[in-house]
Amino acid sequence: MINLPSGLEVDNLIEDLRVLSWEVSDILLYYSQILKDENNNSNILQNDDKEDPVTIADLKVNDLIIGRIKEKYKDISWEILSEENVKLSSDICDQNAEWIWVLDPLDGTKDFIQGTGNYAMHLSLNYKQRPYIGFVLIPEKEELWISFGKKVWCENREKTYVRPKLLKKKSLKEMILVTSKNHNNQTLRNLIDKISFREIIIMGSIGCKITSILRGESDIYICLSLPGKTSPKDWDFSAPEAILKSAGGSITDLNNQALIYGRSNFKQEGIIVATSNHLTHGKICSEIKGIIKNYNLYPL
Repeated sequence: MINLPSGLEVDNLIEDLRVLSWEVSDILLYYSQILKDENNNSNILQNDDKEDPVTIADLKVNDLIIGRIKEKYKDISWEILSEENVKLSSDICDQNAEWIWVLDPLDGTKDFIQGTGNYAMHLSLNYKQRPYIGFVLIPEKEELWISFGKKVWCENREKTYVRPKLLKKKSLKEMILVTSKNHNNQTLRNLIDKISFREIIIMGSIGCKITSILRGESDIYICLSLPGKTSPKDWDFSAPEAILKSAGGSITDLNNQALIYGRSNFKQEGIIVATSNHLTHGKICSEIKGIIKNYNLYPL
């Protein structure tokens, strides 16, 4: 059993972060409403990078969470890795620390700006580079997914609970795929065409995609990054992995190997597969790998 740093009780920690998460939800919903008037976009956007936009909401949430953790737990020895802080400097935390918070204050910023509702906040506490506690907040659905060890649940502000719906045994072609809206590429589209999934759902935010699997709305998510191109980072996958694995699903690379966190560039490259059933996950990965080899779709 993993023990939290001295002086911490897990129930108290989760309660503190639960309350904090709903404060985050208020911030994101507030700016989401402002963005519904396109004339306000220039006031909310903080840069001109269309591929990697930053909004006031990203920064407000980032400052709130980091500030609250440092204030509330100033005597605890842990580090904080945040997407927004990395944009300022890659040397912002000790990646070798046993305990590291991994934060994406606004996953799905493009969708946030576009008003689709498919955006999330990710926060995980990693122990020795593995997700241990996970929070994924979906403000537009009033859902907060929380995991600790093998426990996982979803709650709203009134603490009404929803349990995940997973572990259905399905063949690859029986599965419903959830895939990216803003980060698609032709190679991934070619792979999807060859598999012929039963249904395809288009959705932004990795957090939103993984929670769609937890709700039983979809069965599989495939992330394919092309060599030399952009790829997701630790903060995109850490919290979603925590909640999906606790519920009985799995996220690995195509060889069914666990994701590696804490690399110097924070990248999660190659092909990553998330499914609703850890018992059949390896077989699904092998089938996808076979299709890629047969049609020479991607350099393996």
